Amino acid sequence: MKIGLCGTMSVGKTTLVNALKETKQFKDYMFRTERSKFLMEQGIPLNMDSTLKGQTIFLAERCAELIQTDIITDRTVIDVMAFTMNAKSIPYQDKELFETYASEFIREYDYIFYISPHGIPIEDNGVRETNTYYRDLIDFTITTLIKRYGHRCPKVEEISGSTEERIQQVLNITNL
Repeated sequence: MKIGLCGTMSVGKTTLVNALKETKQFKDYMFRTERSKFLMEQGIPLNMDSTLKGQTIFLAERCAELIQTDIITDRTVIDVMAFTMNAKSIPYQDKELFETYASEFIREYDYIFYISPHGIPIEDNGVRETNTYYRDLIDFTITTLIKRYGHRCPKVEEISGSTEERIQQVLNITNL
């Protein structure tokens, strides 16, 4: 089963992936967390400063994850699309082409779990953007993309609550 966690920055996606790693139901799964810090150290611009080349690297990483049979990731193709759509340096025409191309990979997921930022404070990890307007813009873009392309994934669900509550929701929805 291919499971992707989707949502703007600082909503607990990586925390949830790491917690799911500890459950017996997912003991044979691969787990991937985004490597933003590593990519930033390689000179790849992030967030609003991202480039088409940088976003293509992020997309390639998401696609490489989808080659695996049983995997849980803390980012999806939808996240990459949202950050691309809001990058200042990417021309609008390129954004549209990227969105069209990237959206084809959404159908590779068995489940996408969206996590809303409402009520969750932003944590500064030294990599992510801490601007609340930008965070809300990414969230709005993600929810718009889910409305536009969510039908391509067999199951798109919103989860919320504490990490423990989110784990239970994932287990219930996936019937594990």
